[in-house]
Amino acid sequence: MYLVDSHCHIDAPEFDADRDAAILRARQAGVAHIIAPAVDAASWPTLRDLSLRHPNVLPAYGLHPMYLANHHPDHLALLHEWIARERPVAVGECGLDHFIGDLDPARQRDFLIGQLKLARTFDLPVILHARRALDEVMALLRRIGGLRGVVHSFSGSAQQADALFRMGFLLGIGGPATYERARRLRGIVRTMPIESLLLETDAPDQPDSAIRGQRNEPERLSVIAQMVAELRDAPVETIAAQTSANAARLFRLGPIPADA
Repeated sequence: MYLVDSHCHIDAPEFDADRDAAILRARQAGVAHIIAPAVDAASWPTLRDLSLRHPNVLPAYGLHPMYLANHHPDHLALLHEWIARERPVAVGECGLDHFIGDLDPARQRDFLIGQLKLARTFDLPVILHARRALDEVMALLRRIGGLRGVVHSFSGSAQQADALFRMGFLLGIGGPATYERARRLRGIVRTMPIESLLLETDAPDQPDSAIRGQRNEPERLSVIAQMVAELRDAPVETIAAQTSANAARLFRLGPIPADA
């Protein structure tokens, strides 16, 4: 199988002891590309260096709302410079998080708007975090316009899923959908057009149900692919090929090998 992990924090400290081995395990499990979104400006150089050592790790640069305390207004100008020079596959991880109570909503919004405008300027997709904030994020996407991307770890309604797809956005599907209690999410995975779905692990977070409470890894993407295949009553090879083609189209990865 040829798989693309559309969201993995392989640069996170949880992988410091065995990062190279985790990347190798992922390759052996069929994960050809790992999209690695940054969380703050301090992480950009480390992620760039990692991608130089491992060409299958493809960086995105952004300012994550959960790391708001690390962000300064001049980081948006710095991000512009980084994108122009480094040419990442996407802008992100960016978005809004209204689950954590002490994250200033206005500051979050300012950083998100700035990053959405950069994505439009550079014609790059955005990797979006939207926790208890999906309607607001969607409103900003409509207001700014000219955008495409993925809502990572999608947890919204079927109506929101359909609206996002019609706006040119895909849904990131990962470990949460492997839990039987996630009935609404599993229904969306079952019924949305396959062209709307991307597979992700969000490693080291959001482990699938079989490794609940453990560190997640990009090699577990094959488990996500199998789960989607079962929900859609389709061969796992078909799910792998179609979601990889979706990722290739969104992130401009080039053609998927014919024998994938």
